Amino acid sequence: MRNTEDNKNTTGAAEGFSILTFNLRFGLADDGANGWDRRKKGLPALFNKYPSDFIGFQEANDFQIDYLADILPGYGVIGKHSPAPPNWQNNVIFFKNGWDPTFYRHLFLSSTPSIPSRFRGSRWPRQVTIGMFANDHRRLICINTHFDFAEDVQTKSARLIMKHLSRLPETVPAILLGDFNATPGQDCYEVFTEAENESPLNGPWFKNAAEKPFPGTYHGFNGYSTGDHIDWILYRGRIAPVAYAVVESLFAGVYPSDHFPVYAKFKWID
Repeated sequence: MRNTEDNKNTTGAAEGFSILTFNLRFGLADDGANGWDRRKKGLPALFNKYPSDFIGFQEANDFQIDYLADILPGYGVIGKHSPAPPNWQNNVIFFKNGWDPTFYRHLFLSSTPSIPSRFRGSRWPRQVTIGMFANDHRRLICINTHFDFAEDVQTKSARLIMKHLSRLPETVPAILLGDFNATPGQDCYEVFTEAENESPLNGPWFKNAAEKPFPGTYHGFNGYSTGDHIDWILYRGRIAPVAYAVVESLFAGVYPSDHFPVYAKFKWID
């Protein structure tokens, strides 16, 4: 597996697929020189350099999603809450044309996941978007989420996601994306990975597409890669990563978010 930003040769869907996870930083934030109106100008270059079959966005206001749809015309989207309350932040999955969603759920990370709600101790009503996709060759489950800050809430959220995934075919490979506000080694990570289970080809457990030492993904607009590894691309099933990159580049002279986008390319294992 390579940790590289060289992505000039993309993989055909029959051979593999590519993934990008990206906390967009909500557009209503007062970020001064790093505000949304400036940051968005660099996004076409980002997506051109890292073309992906699936993009999981976290923390996106509706108007940001509308902008993304304009600059990603070859994509569909699931997970947009409409009509959205003021300040609403979506976790959406953009998927490239050719992949068709055959199943979709949008859930709240709470004891009542079907209605807008949150676990006690959660600062915000956090959510998860789950989709199962198919093309002419393969099927893939893609999950995109954004966890709250309290560790006990994160653990409950991870267990809820695993519970809902248990209702989908375990034979279908799965990708779990998001901003988890937690680092590997915390309880929620172990719920997903069962302490880095040795066999990702069998059972429900996930592995990290990144290699140890896990790279920092949060930088707070300072561009330093010394922050925590809180943005994960996890995988399970008969797939394997062949490329991985934490995208630390400037685009249009500004960082696209206070989180680095994270990219990975996978191959199918037959």
